[in-house]
Amino acid sequence: MSLPKFTIGLDYGSDSVRSLIVNVETGEEVASVVFEYPRWKKGMYCDAPNNQFRQHPKDYLEGMEYTIVEALKLAPAGVAQNVVGISIDTTGSTPVAVDEKGTPLSLTPGFEENPNAMFVLWKDHTGVKEADEINELSKEWNIDFTKFEGGVYSSEWFWAKLLHVIREDAGVYRAAYSWVEHCDWIPAILTGNTNPKTLKRSRCAAGHKAMWHEAFGGLPTEEYLVKLDPLLSGLKDRLFKETFTCDVSAGIITPEWAAKLGLPTNVKIGVGAFDAHLGAVGAEIEPYYLSKVMGTSTCDMLIAPMEEVGDKLIAGICGQVDGSIIPGMLGMEAGQSAFGDIYAWFKNVLTWPTEQIIASSTLLDEATKAKLIAEVSSRIIPELTKAAELIPIEESSIVALDWMNGRRTPDANQNLKGVISGLNLGSDAPRIFRALVEATAFGSKAIVDRFVREGVRIDGVIALGGVAKKSPFVMQIVCDVLNMPIKVARSEQACALGTAMAAAVVAGVYPNISEAQKKMGGGFEKTYTPDAKNAAKYQVLYAKYLKLGELVEFGMK
Repeated sequence: MSLPKFTIGLDYGSDSVRSLIVNVETGEEVASVVFEYPRWKKGMYCDAPNNQFRQHPKDYLEGMEYTIVEALKLAPAGVAQNVVGISIDTTGSTPVAVDEKGTPLSLTPGFEENPNAMFVLWKDHTGVKEADEINELSKEWNIDFTKFEGGVYSSEWFWAKLLHVIREDAGVYRAAYSWVEHCDWIPAILTGNTNPKTLKRSRCAAGHKAMWHEAFGGLPTEEYLVKLDPLLSGLKDRLFKETFTCDVSAGIITPEWAAKLGLPTNVKIGVGAFDAHLGAVGAEIEPYYLSKVMGTSTCDMLIAPMEEVGDKLIAGICGQVDGSIIPGMLGMEAGQSAFGDIYAWFKNVLTWPTEQIIASSTLLDEATKAKLIAEVSSRIIPELTKAAELIPIEESSIVALDWMNGRRTPDANQNLKGVISGLNLGSDAPRIFRALVEATAFGSKAIVDRFVREGVRIDGVIALGGVAKKSPFVMQIVCDVLNMPIKVARSEQACALGTAMAAAVVAGVYPNISEAQKKMGGGFEKTYTPDAKNAAKYQVLYAKYLKLGELVEFGMK
């Protein structure tokens, strides 16, 4: 019997890249390997206090080669020769300055160690000023180029980032021929077409982050961009007009990369997209079901038929794009700039004394110190969770805002900061932790409420990601706050699985994404249902959260 066909989902996250090999007939996840970015792990090229987060393209290239080669070694014999497609998802917006050949400047002489010549990670907020300028100009221009991006442009997005970099770094400005998103660069590398003017650009990335829309004839006009800053003069002509959905082939793998990875020379490479969008595909998103990728941040995806909502303009979200998730459907994006990152921040606050005092203690040997510090670090969140679960909802007077990393949705504003209010001398760590979890849940509800207020219904919620898998405590609070059931996708790697589904369509195995979902989907492992009494109590606390948010955002200006 001949082996079935396989595809590879290449999933680039914030800290690592994963390759997942999937059987296209059954959806079986055959092998998976993760590679942590070595330069990123060392904190290189980042300046967290100033919200600068950059990644070197070598981390991406080394990770791609390592994970695919090693995953094929783990797969059964013969799988490699039956791989028919590879698709890629990445974080975004994560653009990089490139030369005329499409090579990131950090891979060219003189720019090797320059952070401005590297990929500007999604959570880099150095372009806050530039985002504010884009918003101001858009509101007074004859066309609001932000209207399909929720009406508010974010520092996490394409134009704000590149404008900040070229203003800050004259050398990069002079050397940069064009700019390319991470999700576009990897397919370009694999197919050998890195020419910035001819490589296939992602509809997902361009529509949600670069103000691209068919109604505008593509990107914002030259006049608008030059008014924003004369440094942008001529750049539009070196970018792109046409965009492509994730079911389109970017080309065939080059012989060089086929040999390097141990793959056939006829493997088709798909047009890239963002991780959360393809994660929604992997989690079997359906119309009017909100797909929540719940990790360090959240990315919330919603799809609906174009004929039903295509004419609506949904204010305050992260864009509405025809085909950005499922081709033929309107893809809508929202999310929170910090979710699990808020719990990690609180953990780091609590472990600071342990790490500093125990590490310098003369009472313990070095091995014991290391073990003790590691044990405390690993147990803090589980122990906080146990204690927080015992605290009645109405007992704590603490209300927090989940804006530690700014606010993504609704109404992007990266100038905002987090708040913990209502503290007293009885406010202990478990109570503060519970308030932080409730704040992240309230942030999720604000997103749901905005969609509903704008006339887009939500029939249910699908959850995926690390928090959805690992924390029943958090999930039940979110479920109670939203007051609607939440289904948790079974796949541990829904983003990579969705990317493998897209690759199956690109390779011609299935005619469309929906058919690939039916054949390759893993279903759901659990459903959380809301507690009516808790939901009523949380409605009262949510009102306090909203009032506190208004005070912080508007009352303290």
